[in-house]
Amino acid sequence: MTRDAFDALVIGAGHNGLVCAATLAAAGKRVLVLERHHRPGGAAVTEDIIPGYRASTASYLVSLLLPEVVQELELARYGYRVLNRNPSSFTPLPDGRSLLMGPDEALNHREIAKFSARDAVAYPKYEAWLTRVAERIEPLLTEPPADLLPLPVSWRTRSWRMRFRELRRGGRLYRAIRALGDELPQTIELLTGAARPILDRWFESEVLKATLATDAVIGAQQPISAPGTGYVLLHHVMGTAGGARGVWGYVEGGMGAITEAMAACCRARGVELRCRAEVAEILVEGGRAAGVRLDSGEVIRAGTVISNATPEITFRRLLPDAGSLPAAFRAAVERIDYSSASMKINLAVSELPDFTALPGRAEIGPQHRGTIHISPTLEYLEAAYDDARRGLPSREPILELTIPSSVDQTLAPAGHHIVQMFIQYAPYRPADGLDWDTLREPFADRCIAAVNQYAPNFAASILGRQVLTPLDLERRFALTGGNIFHGAMALHQLFSMRPIAGWADYRTPLAGLYLCGAGCHPGGGVTGAPGRNAAREVLRGG
Repeated sequence: MTRDAFDALVIGAGHNGLVCAATLAAAGKRVLVLERHHRPGGAAVTEDIIPGYRASTASYLVSLLLPEVVQELELARYGYRVLNRNPSSFTPLPDGRSLLMGPDEALNHREIAKFSARDAVAYPKYEAWLTRVAERIEPLLTEPPADLLPLPVSWRTRSWRMRFRELRRGGRLYRAIRALGDELPQTIELLTGAARPILDRWFESEVLKATLATDAVIGAQQPISAPGTGYVLLHHVMGTAGGARGVWGYVEGGMGAITEAMAACCRARGVELRCRAEVAEILVEGGRAAGVRLDSGEVIRAGTVISNATPEITFRRLLPDAGSLPAAFRAAVERIDYSSASMKINLAVSELPDFTALPGRAEIGPQHRGTIHISPTLEYLEAAYDDARRGLPSREPILELTIPSSVDQTLAPAGHHIVQMFIQYAPYRPADGLDWDTLREPFADRCIAAVNQYAPNFAASILGRQVLTPLDLERRFALTGGNIFHGAMALHQLFSMRPIAGWADYRTPLAGLYLCGAGCHPGGGVTGAPGRNAAREVLRGG
């Protein structure tokens, strides 16, 4: 069976696929989105853990979503609402002390001063520096990166028009960097170096450094001392969707509310959205992408095919014909690093965690609203990675807990709560003789026990749990290697080298085939940037 042709066909209804589809439809294109699951949303969905208890299954906080996406898709009109968190961070310590932080400068000063008067003075300066860097870098995320590498002509043919665009983008990059002035040397270190020496230079208190350092290794198989973790740290403070720069917020109704709003916008613009429609193959005719064949055998034709899947799935699974792509390009795709060491546990609980460092479970307190960090020192973080380096789940894992029901009453019955736990490190490939199907529950027990050391009522309060290992993330959400970013956010896979050098403009060597997922610039997180950028390049053509 063959369907009539569409102007554009998007593979995958994750948030970037939906942004791409809505943007194309606004330009008058006839668009079809195909999703293999029963609902749109990809990794940004809200589901029941047990009846009556709803959690953001994979992605769980918002801050990086582009303001342009929110405005252009009119997401507020379709129910998107961010719930701010204040305080936004709580780190309990084994000795009974704790650190609260958030958008309130006075609170930050008081809390940090408990550990270091010097750090309390330095922290606003550190934040101001990151803000200045982010303000220069952020505009570069809303367009293809400048590709100024002297790649061989055999790698890719570029028209004069494309070369001129690259030069203009290069000029914008140069002006952004030049505007940093005297701060350029330390900014280069931030963009290319390791997070640990940067934090050590700024601060002396272990709890502050450890709290900040977790952002540098989220979703990564790297220690905080590895080059490139500085950029990951910066990446996580770029957004403002949480109400202020670097402050992450909850979405009312869970992260699925974002993609539900995007899907509603798509439908209002005439996009056809089909679920339970898994793509088996991208069709190639006359040297260009011509449509897809579904698992059911149905053939759907389209003038342009745009994949929201990872590069691995797009080029190695959906394009089985080796002759459809140059050999050098395929080899580069095979070298993409998807190493990841993340795990997610969602819990339904009967009461709030009662932390020894800041007691209280009858009423929601400041310790419950933000991200709760179980990672007291930098050496704790390093030791957790050292286990993962050997293929072992961390004996003392880095844990980030969030309790979205502390500000969102739609997720659980009154008095009960949702706890979401993001875990480092859980290596995708365990050591020889181990596998995630047998490690899953014991490691989940270990993570829960780790929280129980700080909140002794925690384990007994659990009514139901959902455990997602890296293997589960790959199986359920098609995240190659369990990598939440569609590819490691290492230096050699950023900007003009994402997904591979020479092809960072969302195009591919196969005419008519584009990428729009997080495997493209600017990378992971719920940003909408890859989807929006890809759509604009499709409309630009050439």
